[in-house]
Amino acid sequence: MYDVVIIGAGMAGLTSAIYLARASKKVLVLEEKIQGGQIINTFNVENWPGSYKISGLDLIENTYEQALDLGAEIQFERVESVRKDGDVFIVVTDEKEYEARAVVIAVGAEPRKLSELQTKYAGDRPISYCATCDGALYKDKPVVVVGSGNTAKDEIKYLEGICSKVYHIHHDEPIPEEAEAVFVAIGRVPSTGSFKDLVKLDDNGYVVANEDCETTCPGVFVAGDCRTKEVRQLVTAAADGAVAAKKAMRYLR
Repeated sequence: MYDVVIIGAGMAGLTSAIYLARASKKVLVLEEKIQGGQIINTFNVENWPGSYKISGLDLIENTYEQALDLGAEIQFERVESVRKDGDVFIVVTDEKEYEARAVVIAVGAEPRKLSELQTKYAGDRPISYCATCDGALYKDKPVVVVGSGNTAKDEIKYLEGICSKVYHIHHDEPIPEEAEAVFVAIGRVPSTGSFKDLVKLDDNGYVVANEDCETTCPGVFVAGDCRTKEVRQLVTAAADGAVAAKKAMRYLR
């Protein structure tokens, strides 16, 4: 039996693994795809403290190797469900079942993609799903934001302080020729369907939790972009991972 099973090997999940492994806990990280999540597609990460202009891939590889070196176990399997049996959690994957005393959900959230039509409009222009992450790359250049909700409005305000011009268009409208990059702000989809019977989700599918990362199910904690929160950045994912690990350790005691 594991002390903690962590679901997701992005920055939140790997940070949790590091903290728990350093505390001599028996930790298993389960990841459906590849370690790192969305950040591995970022060429330059310029807002990670202490590592100016590191690639997303290098940053995650360093974090991944650190977790392994400290003793965390990492398996690449898809989690299909989690249930609680007394004081034990049963984590069912597409390959086998694992038992744990506590669980950390760190599955992230996928950005909604451009439609096929707007992808065609974008052509060879770079497409970003995070103005805070990539806006500085287009300083004094014209860009376009696609979206109609509050997220799009926030992205526009941020980019207006950096770029020479910010065009704002809605779903399936043509992308202005002048724009040198496309920022997509049409929402995110948390990967939490497997946990709907275990913890409370909000109307958009995010796991309900405050800054303490505690869910409605004792022994289950949540970290990173899949929880209800205002700021979803790499650094806040790491912070969540540390908090979730500390809370899990307190629960285990």
